[in-house]
Amino acid sequence: MLKDQSYRSVYILGAVCPARDTRTALVLTHVSVVAMNLLLEEVSSQLPPGTHAAMLIDNAGWHTANDLCVPPNITLVHLPPDSPELNAIEKVWLYLHDRYLSGRLFAGTRAIVDACCAACNNLTAEIGRIRS
Repeated sequence: MLKDQSYRSVYILGAVCPARDTRTALVLTHVSVVAMNLLLEEVSSQLPPGTHAAMLIDNAGWHTANDLCVPPNITLVHLPPDSPELNAIEKVWLYLHDRYLSGRLFAGTRAIVDACCAACNNLTAEIGRIRS
């Protein structure tokens, strides 16, 4: 396997809807309340009219901040501490990592962002993957 001692990170913030077999994701170089607000806005805009979504989230600081702007068509459901196994999105992250992102060297942050975007698009293209 390829090995590199340096590292750079990007973050995939996302949500999935198994019922509609779809996802929303943002690939960013940082996480923050601002980033979470962007995700919530994006999820809200993707919901069919008249739909209300319940989003399972952990208790990360950017999920619980006072200045988080939750759209009226979304309810945040906070999971108990230290319980990632209760959040199905964790399986999506593992799948993306194992299938598309691990064991590779990237030539900088832009290449990592591009690979993460491609991984998310490939996930969406796999009909039935999110539903499963």
